[in-house]
Amino acid sequence: MKRPLGAQISHALKERGVDVIFGIPGVHNQEMYRGIEEAGITHVLARNEQGAGFMADGYARASGKPGVAYVITGPGLCNIMTPMGQAYSDSVPMLVFSSCLDEAQAQRGQLHQMKDQRAAADCVADWSCQANTAQAAYGLIERAFEEFELSRPRTKHIQVPIAQLEAEADPAPFPNQPALHNKCLPPDVAPIMSLLNIAKRPLFILGGGARSNLWRQILTQLGAACFTTYAGRGMAGVGYALDFGAMLPRPSSSEMIASADLVIAVGTELAEVDLWRTDLGHSANLIRVDLDPEVLSDRHRAAVKLQADGESFARALLAAADQVQPATGWSPEEVAQARARWRAEVDAERPGIVPVIDALRAAMPVDTMIYSDMTQFAYVAKEIWDMAHPYHWHHPTGFGTLGYAMPAGVGGAVARRGKPTAVIVGDSGFQYTLPELGTAVELRLPLPIILWDNGKLKEIEDSMVRSQIAPNAVVARNPDFGKLAEAYGARSAAPENLDELQTAVRDAFDAPAPTLIRVTPDISG
Repeated sequence: MKRPLGAQISHALKERGVDVIFGIPGVHNQEMYRGIEEAGITHVLARNEQGAGFMADGYARASGKPGVAYVITGPGLCNIMTPMGQAYSDSVPMLVFSSCLDEAQAQRGQLHQMKDQRAAADCVADWSCQANTAQAAYGLIERAFEEFELSRPRTKHIQVPIAQLEAEADPAPFPNQPALHNKCLPPDVAPIMSLLNIAKRPLFILGGGARSNLWRQILTQLGAACFTTYAGRGMAGVGYALDFGAMLPRPSSSEMIASADLVIAVGTELAEVDLWRTDLGHSANLIRVDLDPEVLSDRHRAAVKLQADGESFARALLAAADQVQPATGWSPEEVAQARARWRAEVDAERPGIVPVIDALRAAMPVDTMIYSDMTQFAYVAKEIWDMAHPYHWHHPTGFGTLGYAMPAGVGGAVARRGKPTAVIVGDSGFQYTLPELGTAVELRLPLPIILWDNGKLKEIEDSMVRSQIAPNAVVARNPDFGKLAEAYGARSAAPENLDELQTAVRDAFDAPAPTLIRVTPDISG
């Protein structure tokens, strides 16, 4: 039956599998809220549109489904643009709906007015489009979900004029049959198998786009070593003897890569935030496998390129792997020695954090999904904390925004009710999106929030000192975080040693509310 278009949009999203929407209602977008409950969708109320966007991001990473957010014209869209940029850079499927003014050029002084909000959002999204009719809105929804499925997932933005949201509209057409994937097949990997057949020291670099649970089996069968990017951690599981881990940023990792006689990079940009250097370091043939043509044509100049998704490539590779004798050029001893050396480097660069991480890891279930913020504690953990499962550690890697972890962890916990989810955040980053603690309390989420409180922007201070700059503006007065958490209705803990930390974390997973666990550098003695 006919309904206002704002209500029909929620029904159209429900038909495409959307169960949760994050956002904040306002007078401009209230018509989008008319159909949410009617469609059977849960709405999660954020405290700021930035929080809503990060929640949608966290939900998408945990569920594998697009994260959806509703925001108002102007400031609402501006507030969510940081999460939109983060989701774009980290290949997260996020769909943002906003209202917009019916006419923004001939009349000035309107509520929430921007000169060109569609263009502003386009700077941090895959695309940003205005739907001036119901048919256009439905078509853009169809396009967004098709692209989420078939191409590199990134942020999409659809804005609808207020008058159109209020106007009666027919229901959206039933979702079209999705396009079939162009899957990678065993014949497609024949050139790669020929190179693997003569390689003695093949090396895989597995990124977030590798997306398969077959890699441990593939690596074992081929006798190959591997690195992972931060986003690819867990692809090889724990304990694979030829796994160098997420140590690509270690400067001397380039020497190990140079010793390989074949390098295969799957689902990774090999970007600055993956390597923290200009060159990968390879001297042998480089093979790139990726969905994105821009990645395949980048500065690393691969000798063999294959446009494919990680899952179908892994299946094709495994199907053909019996044609290759396992390589014998790598030894577990050299991998173990390299990892031990790099772990010592990490410990020396940021002293005192490694023991805390080891204790924290021992206290968490192996299937815990972790959301971390831009903080020294997370920088250390991302290198030395081996993940048993892929896609269980999420970090704002590309855009690199502070304030990500708290709301993203809420979104992740919503997506995986009954499964362990945790947040790691610094004292400064936590205060960017602290009010979203209220949302976590409302939802009664058993969410441990490990707050690394060193009382300053320590990473920036260290960088300034290295650059011989007086460390200005790196110390801020912190609140009593425990009292602040309790004021929201959350629990709090302030462990004084590592045993107390482990107890606090275990208790937090069983609590009927989030628990803020304040940890200072003094905890490791």
